[in-house]
Amino acid sequence: SSDGAFAPVHVTGAFLSAETPCNEQESMDPKWNEDQPIYRQLRDRVVAMILEGVLGDGDALPSVRNVAAEYRLNPLTVLKGYQELVDEGLVEKKRGRGMFVNEGARIQLLKDERQRFLDKEWPKVMATIERLELDVAELLQEKPSKEAGGDND
Repeated sequence: SSDGAFAPVHVTGAFLSAETPCNEQESMDPKWNEDQPIYRQLRDRVVAMILEGVLGDGDALPSVRNVAAEYRLNPLTVLKGYQELVDEGLVEKKRGRGMFVNEGARIQLLKDERQRFLDKEWPKVMATIERLELDVAELLQEKPSKEAGGDND
């Protein structure tokens, strides 16, 4: 059916806006971070989609051709980002059919991302907590407010 032909394009639209929610028009014009290669940012966005459940086990990734055309990227750039996912065992290439999320990819990613957070991010967070003399028990009970700022009572 023709419905299936449009599904990858829809996923592609969400593809580059996975990290920051934005309106449909903005997602068509992704903001690339100058500090990191685009292929790496593509890889990270697919990882975010897997972690958030947008892409599940066995799901097809948007085609290299669709992503390249929709976001005006060199197909080799898209392929390089996807190849990193293959090398990490998160995605498999099925010749003539595309790339698909491997069984258990989300579980593996959660394990890896948790470890990365504990090794790389948590020490910085702890240092900030100590530097600002914050009470850890209080922090864990507080719900982050949706609006930054607010009243200064």
